[in-house]
Amino acid sequence: MPVPPSSSPSAASPLEAERAHLAASRAALRAMRTETEALNIADVTANWVNAEVLAAEIEARIASLADLAGTPLFFGRLDFEHAIDEDGEHGRRFYIGRRHVHDGDGDPMVIDWRAPVSQAFYRATKADPQDVALRRRFGYDGGDLTAYEDEHLTDPAEGERASALLQREIERPRVGPMRDIVATIQPEQDELVRAPLSGTVCVQGAPGTGKTAVGLHRVAYLLYAHRERLARAGTLVIGPNSSFLRYIEQVLPTLGELEVRQTTVQDLVGRVEVRGTDTAEAAAVKGDARMAAVLRRAVWSGVRMPDEGVVVVRGSRRWRVAAERVAELVRELMERDIRYGAAREALPQRIAHLVLVQMEQAGEAPDDRVQNAVARTPAVKAAVKAALPPVDPAKLVLRLLTDAAFLAEQADGVLDADERRALLWDRAPRSVKSAPWSAADAVLVDEAHDLVERTPSLGHVVLDEAQDLSPMQYRAVGRRCSTGSATILGDIAQGTTPWATDSWAAALTHLGKPDGRVEELTQGFRVPRSVIAYASRLLPSIAPDLSEATSVRDAAGAFGIRQVAGVGDVVAACREFLEREGSVGLIAADTRAPALEQALKEAGLPCLTPGEETTSGARLTLVPASLAKGLEYDWVVLDEPAAVVAGEPDRRTGLRRLYVCLTRAVSGLTVTHAEPLPEELD
Repeated sequence: MPVPPSSSPSAASPLEAERAHLAASRAALRAMRTETEALNIADVTANWVNAEVLAAEIEARIASLADLAGTPLFFGRLDFEHAIDEDGEHGRRFYIGRRHVHDGDGDPMVIDWRAPVSQAFYRATKADPQDVALRRRFGYDGGDLTAYEDEHLTDPAEGERASALLQREIERPRVGPMRDIVATIQPEQDELVRAPLSGTVCVQGAPGTGKTAVGLHRVAYLLYAHRERLARAGTLVIGPNSSFLRYIEQVLPTLGELEVRQTTVQDLVGRVEVRGTDTAEAAAVKGDARMAAVLRRAVWSGVRMPDEGVVVVRGSRRWRVAAERVAELVRELMERDIRYGAAREALPQRIAHLVLVQMEQAGEAPDDRVQNAVARTPAVKAAVKAALPPVDPAKLVLRLLTDAAFLAEQADGVLDADERRALLWDRAPRSVKSAPWSAADAVLVDEAHDLVERTPSLGHVVLDEAQDLSPMQYRAVGRRCSTGSATILGDIAQGTTPWATDSWAAALTHLGKPDGRVEELTQGFRVPRSVIAYASRLLPSIAPDLSEATSVRDAAGAFGIRQVAGVGDVVAACREFLEREGSVGLIAADTRAPALEQALKEAGLPCLTPGEETTSGARLTLVPASLAKGLEYDWVVLDEPAAVVAGEPDRRTGLRRLYVCLTRAVSGLTVTHAEPLPEELD
């Protein structure tokens, strides 16, 4: 059990010693920041550009050394049986925290949780102590150290037992944005966090297994272990919507990583302004991987084999390249399967090379400068433009969506007549800018753009809620990590889009990472056992191949079903939860949210919208079911499950949406209903 402050010397002395080390560590961190702020770089750089870069790096370093008063500087301690180094240079005791802190002599006072020596804090067990004699966990109230708990891993007299402090940290009330789990990472999670950068990892995680936190902590770990490489190549976190991104945006900064970009798929492919929507049928066709073949055909459809040769005038001489020879060059480039833009860049150089061969045969000695000059001549430029005319990706997609004959030609043998009809717009817009582009259209434009010009690749991409992406969206994400790696996070049982994936193997193939390994997390830490057991009744209908999730937590009285007469009873259920500590989420079908908002207002209960939790101290959030994915609240009232199911285009998708909504609670869930519950929950 945790050891709290007391008047007993046996209890107080170790605790006071730990508090003294915390105070000394905070003082050392302040000294590190002060030392960095005092750096004078006036005469250490060769030019103003280097000075600006160095100044920016110092500013980032200063920001990373901030002491967050309400955040524990360290959360654990390891006492090893032996010194880490054989020569005894590194000692046996290490404090594990969110960042590295050293004293004035450079000796570590806190070790970064990502350092190799810290791994034992998460993975050592009685069966495999990894040379750890003592593992100590610390309990905090805000930034004040209030308790500690010891595990003697090499003591045979001490049995295996659950950590009360670990349990308390998991159950600590959630008000505001998502927080890190750095103090509570479990062994199976730590293995995923520390997986090598070179490989792509796909995490199939049941609700409450911490897959989102694993992905974010993996980013922080990779930036620690491969900072130089990833600083050059870049990292990216992709979430399902802006509300979700606002919810998770503080996790990486609390871990000391301030520069990681976070975005949505829609913003990622934002080459055109999205202002329209698709029918379910059109969206399904546009998201199908076959559209990549249609677009490839369309991009190359304008190629024309030349009828006339190219004549280049150099001084008093004329050099001619026959039309047949230029056509051979075009065909060779097409067979190489390179990007269209690369072919347009290569063709003038190849034509120029043939001219140089003729010059050499005539006794001249041209060099590379002559070849470049020939490639830029009007005759060569005109020949290239005629054979490989410029392609504007947005205009090309617009033509596919508005020109039935052009679409039929490019989709012949790929899409059937009904699918082509679903793609076509009722009328053509006046311009690309005025077009009513949908989110799926923007992905098509992005694909076409990549067919013309290669999309730059990042070093690592984390994709959360990945089960909801279409094959074409997977391709768009895959382009951003074509030479890097990815961490894919999701739960097939929570897929709620018309194109939601039923197979991670297929998803990884679309992503361009068919060799990625799939790992499954089934042990939950967030959702109480009674709640996840109830929600799992839906699994046979929504994801029969998945293992049923379990939970390490069993909160007494955490779950209840209440038949109600109207919205007044739903408001009363919210009020009951507001009498307890922690956040409260009222989740309802999108169509019922306005009426519930009005009822809450009339009852004098102010409510937030998802994402506002990061900027307000209010505790009640009204969550439309369509935005519930990825969010969590201490207490949840789920209004009218049947309406949640009915709000989706088909029953399986509706049941999947209901599964998401049922699994957002950390401490307790009350299901309220006036209509009969879905039969799958019986």
